Amino acid sequence: MNDIVISQLVKDLNITEKQIIATLKLLSEGATIPFIARYRKEATNALDENQIKSISDLYNYHKNLLERKEAVIRLIEEKGLLTEELKNNILKCQKLTEVEDLYRPYKEKKKTKASEAIKMGLEPLAKKIMSFPIEGSIEQLCKPYGFDTDIAIENAKYIISEWISDNAYYRKHIRSFIFNKGYIISKKKKNALDENKLYEIYYDFKDLIKYMKSYRTLAINRGEKQGILSVDLDYNKDEIILFLENKIIKNNKSFVVDIVKDAIKDSLKRLILPSIEREIRSEMTEYADDKAIDIFKTNLENLLLTRPLKGYRVLGFDPAYRTGCKLACLDENGNVLHIDVIYPHEPKNDKTGAIKKLKELITKYKLNLIAIGNGTASRESEELVASVCQELKGVYYTIISEAGASVYSASKLAQKEFPTYEVQERSAVSIGRRVQDPLSELVKIDPKSIGIGEYQHDVNQKKLGDNLDFVVSKIVNEVGVNVNTASESILKYISGLTTSVINKIMKYKEKTYIKSREDLKRIGLSDKVYEQSVGFLRINDGLNPLDNTGIHPESYNIANKILENLNLNIENINSKDFKKILKEANIDKLSEQLSADKYTVEDIVKELLNPGLDPRTEVDPPILKSDILTIEDLKIGMELKGTVRNVASFGAFVDIGLHDDGLLHISKMSDKFVKDPNDVVSVGDIITCYVDDISLEKHKVSLSMLKK
Repeated sequence: MNDIVISQLVKDLNITEKQIIATLKLLSEGATIPFIARYRKEATNALDENQIKSISDLYNYHKNLLERKEAVIRLIEEKGLLTEELKNNILKCQKLTEVEDLYRPYKEKKKTKASEAIKMGLEPLAKKIMSFPIEGSIEQLCKPYGFDTDIAIENAKYIISEWISDNAYYRKHIRSFIFNKGYIISKKKKNALDENKLYEIYYDFKDLIKYMKSYRTLAINRGEKQGILSVDLDYNKDEIILFLENKIIKNNKSFVVDIVKDAIKDSLKRLILPSIEREIRSEMTEYADDKAIDIFKTNLENLLLTRPLKGYRVLGFDPAYRTGCKLACLDENGNVLHIDVIYPHEPKNDKTGAIKKLKELITKYKLNLIAIGNGTASRESEELVASVCQELKGVYYTIISEAGASVYSASKLAQKEFPTYEVQERSAVSIGRRVQDPLSELVKIDPKSIGIGEYQHDVNQKKLGDNLDFVVSKIVNEVGVNVNTASESILKYISGLTTSVINKIMKYKEKTYIKSREDLKRIGLSDKVYEQSVGFLRINDGLNPLDNTGIHPESYNIANKILENLNLNIENINSKDFKKILKEANIDKLSEQLSADKYTVEDIVKELLNPGLDPRTEVDPPILKSDILTIEDLKIGMELKGTVRNVASFGAFVDIGLHDDGLLHISKMSDKFVKDPNDVVSVGDIITCYVDDISLEKHKVSLSMLKK
C-alpha cells in the first residue's frame, strides 16, 4: 500500500487512515464488498458498501495517477531536464490533465510546424525574439540564419507558439477562465430534421459552462451526435490574449512585440484553444455521466427494494393489439399454472370473449391480482380489467412497468427457462412475477434496460455497467436468497460465487434439497468461496434455524453463547418471550462477557429477533386498484395517490393511474429549495400529490406535492 495514496484518500473521503488500510487489506485478500460491509464491521468500524467501493475506486484512481506521475518524472529525468521544483509540481498534481500539462514541453512530439522549424536551425532565433531586444532590427536578427526574413520569422513564430502552448501555467489559467466565465451554446443545424422537436429548447441555447445542468449537457451531446445541433464554447478571447501578452511580453518597446503577439494568437487558435475546448467538453460530459449514473444507481436500488406481494395468485397480463393479450396464471410462488391469450382490441375486438375468458381463469385458478404491463394497449386493457374487477369482488389489479420484459423474454435465459413459450408468453410470466418477487425477476434483465435512468445509452457504458452491477450485488446480498429456490440469475450476484460454483449448486439442487449450510461445503465450495457467500444464502426449513438468518456460520458459536447466556432455546426463536428477552439484552454487557466485538453481537441479536427479515417489507406495497381513472376525471388541485416510476435530475415521473405518468417537477416538490429530487422522492415511493396542470390536447398532467 502506498502511503501517499492513502493520505490522499483520508483527505478525499474523510475516513480514517486505519479504516482505509483495513479495508484495502481485506480487499487485497479477496474479500468482497458485501462481505466486508456485513461481516467485518469490527475491522472497518462499520463502513458501508458505498464507502468501501469509494475506497476501492479512489485507491485505484490515485494509484494509477501516482504511477503516471512517477513515469513522467522518470522520462523527464532520462532527458536530464528534471529539477526538484518540477518534480514537486508533478507530485502535487490532483488530475491527470495537470500531469500531462507539465509533461507537454518534454514529450516526444510527432512532426509539427515547430519541429520542422527547429530542424531548419531557427530555435536560436526564436530565443532571441523572446529576449525582446530593443537595439537593431528584425532583418539584422534574421540575417545569420540564411533564410529570407519573412520565412525565418514565420518559422520562428511556430516555435514560439509551441513554447506558449506547452506552458502548463498558461493552460491551467486559460482552462479555468473558459470554464468559469465561458458559455456553452447550441444551435439547430441548417436543414437538420428533428421531426418530434425533441431538441427544440436547444435550437438557440446559451448557458454558463460552470452552471450547466448535467441533463442538458447529455441532451446537447446527443443532439450534436445525431447531427441536429451544432455546439460551441463562447468566451472572451481578447481577455485571454491580453493575459498572455501581459505574461509573455517583457518589453513593449522591443521591435519584436508584434511578432510575439502574432505567435500568441497563432498558439491560441491552432494549439491551445482547440485542445482545451475538447478537454472542457470532455470534463462536462464526464461530470454529466457521473450525475446520470448516480441517479440511475439510486433509482435501481429503490426499484430492486420494491416490496414483494406475498400470498397473491397472479394473472400476468401482457397487452397487445393485433397479436392478442397474453395471459400467465401464476400460483403464490410464481409457478406457471396456465398460459392463454385474449383478443379484446383491434382488429378482432372480441371484448365479450375476453371478459368471459378472464372470469373463467380467475375462478378456475383462484387468482386475486392482475398485473398489467404498461406498454402498448395497456390503457384499453386496464379498462377491460377494471370492468372485470368491478364484477368479481376481492380481485384487484395493478399497473407494472414492463421495461426490459421484452429484452428478457427474447433472451437465452428466458428460452432456457421456458423453451416452449412464445416471447410474449414469457413476457406475461415476467410481468406477473414482478409483483410477487420483483428482485428475483429484475435481476434477469440487464439493468440498463429497466428504464429508470436518464440518457442511460449516452453515458460511459462501462462505468454505467460496473456501477449498476455493484448496486444489484449490494441489494441481492442485503436481502439474501433462499438457496433452494434461487435461480442462476440471482446467485451470480451473491458475494464470492463464480459461474462454476453456481453450476455445482444448481446441479446438486436438481437431486437433493439443501438442508443446511454445511451441505454447501459438500457440494465443493472452497473455504474462501464458502466464507464469502454462505452468510447471504438462506436455508428455509433447514436443520439449523440459524441457517435462515444473516448470521455467518463463523459466528454461530457466539450466537449460541448469547442464547445460553440469556437462557433461550433456538427452537423458540419465533415466540414472544424469546423476542422480549432479546430486546431487553444489554449489547455492551454481552460483548464484554463473550469477548466479542460489539458489531457482531449487535447484528446477531438483530437477526435472532427477526430471522430471515426481508428489508423490503418496510417499503410501501404497490397500489392495488379495482377502478380506472381518466384524464377527464381530473381537476386542478385534486389530491391523488401515485407511485414514483422514475427520478431524473429535473424531477420525477409519477404513475397516478393514467396511460402516461405525470411529471412532478423539482420546483413543485417542496416550498423549500430542492437540490436533488432523490432527497424528496425515490423510485417505488407511494406519494400524495396534487394536480397542478392538465393538457388534454397533449394528454399530459403536471403534478405538485404542494397543496394549493
